[in-house]
Amino acid sequence: MKKTALNQKHIDLGAKMVPFAGFEMPVQYSGVTEEHMAVREKLGVFDVSHMGQFRVKGKEALDLVQKITSNDAAKLKVNQAQYSCMPNEKGGIVDDLIVYKISDEEYFLVVNAGCLDKDWDWVNKHNSFDCTVTNESDDTSLLAIQGPKAIEAMQALTDVDLEEIPFYHFRIETFAGIENAIISATGYTGAGGIEVYLPNAVANEVWDKVMEAGKEFGIAPCGLAARDTLRLEKGYCLYGNDIDMETSPLEAGLGWITKFTKDFIGSDILKIQKENGVDKKLVAFKMIDRGVPRHDYEIVDADGNVIGKVTSGTQSPILKEGIGLGYVQKKYAKKGSEIYIQVRKKQLKAEVVSLPFV
Repeated sequence: MKKTALNQKHIDLGAKMVPFAGFEMPVQYSGVTEEHMAVREKLGVFDVSHMGQFRVKGKEALDLVQKITSNDAAKLKVNQAQYSCMPNEKGGIVDDLIVYKISDEEYFLVVNAGCLDKDWDWVNKHNSFDCTVTNESDDTSLLAIQGPKAIEAMQALTDVDLEEIPFYHFRIETFAGIENAIISATGYTGAGGIEVYLPNAVANEVWDKVMEAGKEFGIAPCGLAARDTLRLEKGYCLYGNDIDMETSPLEAGLGWITKFTKDFIGSDILKIQKENGVDKKLVAFKMIDRGVPRHDYEIVDADGNVIGKVTSGTQSPILKEGIGLGYVQKKYAKKGSEIYIQVRKKQLKAEVVSLPFV
């Protein structure tokens, strides 16, 4: 199993360590709800160094990015980032990712840890352009400092005005004394904050400085479990749960990152889907009956007929009720539709709602 540069920090802090995407990662420290609430109300720090990073450089770097991703990267300005996905030839999703525009001839792709090898092969397979792709994943650490107090707390560590970095923009500047760090106003929690990309060699030093700067604001180290409950409250898709090689971005409600202003892998299939409509849709639902929906639970109608399945579910720490995402037949996807979650031998009532949950 791989370990991030911060592995010993997590162990010293008493984190419960688990295998995740080939890494030994902290799933929780003080407790999921406590960490979740720290991020919603104050701030928390996540080690997400398991994520993958590819750098695309060269005269035709944009051409490669445009071919493999669904969003229109030509609209990006320098220092701007974009959420996107890499469709396959059948219109399924190889992975979702964030594309950073460093310059006109340089892009930085951030991909999921569990898809790293598959993504690397995919990008190289389709690189018939005048550009090089470098895998920087093993050399890069990534800290996500998230929450309403994150900007104020981290301002002490940089001369960059963090308030002035718009959502999904970034700067390459000095952070915690480390030059050329990528400071990005992105995140997976919907609670605000920054993500910082750094060399592994300085990760421990920066972690300590982040914890010290955040101490008076109530910073908490946070694990993967809280990261999951936080992203689900915002309705963000998790690769391997809500999207995969068999689900299309249009089925997953990701039409907004699927731009037909260009040709890309799978765009012909997805155009047909857009014109004809899809048979199933990813919906958000809240439990009406008491119960917690879980991944792969069946979704049924009032007569017990299977109409879909849960892809993500939890007990929302904010709402104190069960929430989830799942694919259902199109006719049940309308807001207000009554559906049932099969929990063991019981059929628990739920209602289709709009996102985000909070």
